[in-house]
Amino acid sequence: MNIFRNSIKDLFRIAYAPDAGNVVNTTTGDVNAITGAANATGAMSPGMKTYYDTELLENARPRLIFTQLGKKQFLPKNHGESVEWRKFNTFEKAMKPLQEGVIPTGQRFGQTAINVSIDQHGDYTSISDRLNYHHVDNVILGATEEMGAAGGETADTLVRNELCTGTSVIYADTLNSSGVPTGTPTSRGGMAADNNRLTPDMVNKAATFLKKQKAPTFEGGKYVAVIHPSATYDLRSSPEWIEAHKYAATREIFEGEIGELHGVRFVETTTAPIFKGESLFSSSQQYLSYSAYSGSDTTASAQFGVTSAYKITLSETLTDAIAEALVGRKILVYDASATAMAETLEIVGATKTGKYIWVDKAPATTLASGDLFYPGEGGADTTNGAFAVYGTLFFGKDAFGVVDPEGMGMEMIIKDASQIGGPLNQFSTVGYKFETATKILYQERMVRVESCSAYSLVDDAN
Repeated sequence: MNIFRNSIKDLFRIAYAPDAGNVVNTTTGDVNAITGAANATGAMSPGMKTYYDTELLENARPRLIFTQLGKKQFLPKNHGESVEWRKFNTFEKAMKPLQEGVIPTGQRFGQTAINVSIDQHGDYTSISDRLNYHHVDNVILGATEEMGAAGGETADTLVRNELCTGTSVIYADTLNSSGVPTGTPTSRGGMAADNNRLTPDMVNKAATFLKKQKAPTFEGGKYVAVIHPSATYDLRSSPEWIEAHKYAATREIFEGEIGELHGVRFVETTTAPIFKGESLFSSSQQYLSYSAYSGSDTTASAQFGVTSAYKITLSETLTDAIAEALVGRKILVYDASATAMAETLEIVGATKTGKYIWVDKAPATTLASGDLFYPGEGGADTTNGAFAVYGTLFFGKDAFGVVDPEGMGMEMIIKDASQIGGPLNQFSTVGYKFETATKILYQERMVRVESCSAYSLVDDAN
């Protein structure tokens, strides 16, 4: 009787089933429209994550500000993990007249090789099945968008960090209350938050530096600079400033390009470098105080880092955590007798026992009572403490190279619960990974202008 009933039910279902055939495409593959059985193929599965891949790229591309300015170097698959750029050495001018019948000595001809190895970076987040199912928003899409943003900013920041190792630096002129230059500092420590802003004249100096180095220009005979919005604020009021929309129809515009000044095209991004030191001691006291100095005593040992011949005794009582955090930090020496920041040192060792720190070199300042040590990664003064210094990077064409490994660029990786969620399919993952490398090819084709801005007291390091 049960067999009979089941047969009747099957006949009824077949008779009234939609005319879909044996294959109904679903999000994970295809099924039999009558029996519900899954077929072997999963033809639509790859397409289901295409939307998320697009979300990743849409978030990553706008943040690849620095990469677009470099010389792209393709690295084919199965060709190793490093790239070598080569350039021929230049010849000296033949200024000495030839002597009749005498063969000149001639010049040696050579090449310079520049090598870099690629690194892999990536990150992911896990999302539980319940969060994905019950949350009112599309959690997977949201995670994809944010991972895309993080991936793009990571890639761009890696390029930026390499470029900040450039050896050509110009410090913004010190201006009086009328905006007239009164001097040029030789370090960040010589700048003041209100008096060393980026001006059109500093842009002109940077462009002149590149011209004198014979740095080639980008399209239209222009150099390119990457600038932080806080530094842009001090330039856009200049009457010489040309907004990008006024020339956009005549040439291709870089991602983030905002305008031009003195033959330099400006690309704006929040990943342009901001240098600012964190507190050396506590949230209520940024500085450390001098107590004593020895240029020869090496009897004490460092609890963290290494000892050197240059041991400074502090007035503050250190904890293990503070001592450990001090190693590797830069400090600005405030010379109380001169009422000015004197020099920058680097802490190489520290210990709470004896309140000692060791620095990398002998202080040029004759340390004395009342001297202070401020965070030295950016600017600092006794009124405001640490403040932000902005690095605006000026480039000639092909100043640096960026490696593009075949098949290992920015990749979106989404694993659903059935793939990675354990025995009970309890979570999915969303992530990204990529390989990259950046190398300065011509130091003379780039220069970093360091300046303060109207926002130096409120912006943080990035």
